[in-house]
Amino acid sequence: MVPIPAQLNPPQRVLLGPGPSDVAPSVLSALARPTIGHLDPRFLAVMDELKAMQREVMRTKNELTLPMSGTGSAGMETCLVNLIQPGDAVLIGVNGVFGTRMCDVARRAGAEVTAVEAEWGRALAPEAFRAAAGRKRFALLCAVHAETSTGALTDVGALREVADELGALLVVDCVTSLGGLPVELDGWRVDAAYSGTQKCLSCPPGLSPISFAEQAAERLRTRQRPVQSWYLDLGMIASYWGSERVYHHTAPINMLYGLHEALRLVLEEGLEARWQRHRRNARALWAGLEALGLELLVPEPERLAPLTAVRVPEGVDELAVRRFLLANHSIEIGGGLGPLKGRVWPIGLMGAGSTRRNVELCLAALRAALRAQGQRPPADPLEATGEVYDV
Repeated sequence: MVPIPAQLNPPQRVLLGPGPSDVAPSVLSALARPTIGHLDPRFLAVMDELKAMQREVMRTKNELTLPMSGTGSAGMETCLVNLIQPGDAVLIGVNGVFGTRMCDVARRAGAEVTAVEAEWGRALAPEAFRAAAGRKRFALLCAVHAETSTGALTDVGALREVADELGALLVVDCVTSLGGLPVELDGWRVDAAYSGTQKCLSCPPGLSPISFAEQAAERLRTRQRPVQSWYLDLGMIASYWGSERVYHHTAPINMLYGLHEALRLVLEEGLEARWQRHRRNARALWAGLEALGLELLVPEPERLAPLTAVRVPEGVDELAVRRFLLANHSIEIGGGLGPLKGRVWPIGLMGAGSTRRNVELCLAALRAALRAQGQRPPADPLEATGEVYDV
């Protein structure tokens, strides 16, 4: 007989990696509220409140705005499989892992993909999309707003004009930006966007907020072929989230409670105040990292506030540093992905985790970890951060 394990008792960590982020206590409390049926009238009211709050946070009036069951990658797949039919030409910006993943998903949906390649750690420029497109027309132009694997920010609003020139819908990945950076779906005239709950919204992973503007919704309604994925078919899912309340799948009720509270906290703080908090804490982190003699991967004008990629110094064992932080300070930071594996540390200050306390904890622990490897940081990082906070 297999021994029965003890009850779960996970350690308390300070989550400063690329996700998940620290979860606010009130969100954890919301997750523990009584489970009710997914067609219970009280739960249907929660769904309506969720949609309304999600529109506010995504800065849109799009009717087709809702959280998908599944992580951010499910949101990516939702947008692509609902908008792509076999043979469609799709233009995708690639400057990190998640642009690469978009290409993979689009090809699996039958698209003819043209990748717009940029250096990992740099933003994608509109001119690069124009050059890659040539004279061809495209069904979709896709870009990652905040590339998690590198910490690079692309001005997706500037891609609207390019998409119009190509006859394309504009599809945007907002996984790491929503709730931590300005996201203006209506202002940028984005046709479809997706995000994730585990980054700047500070809700556990498991849901993906998506939004389709009318042009994208019309393409979905007029498809000639069924959507490749039954589970992610928005035509059916919208009937459950709309007034019809047609059953599709059992909603993750308690996760939706958690997102309800997470969105409520965002709106209670105020979007502009929240963006400013992320920016200020990021600037303090950058100052402290530079005081430690560390180099940042992304130039400041193209750098994310919620996520900073730090180059690993010559002669430093990057994995040993992460293990030191976890063992001695219970702090998690990230390791590099793809070509950046072993070369960078992604440090996240996202949502509830974007605080002065976490900035100072991270910098003090990093200084100790570098010293343990024989490094001698040139300056006190906490003095550098203090100069930012004292302004």
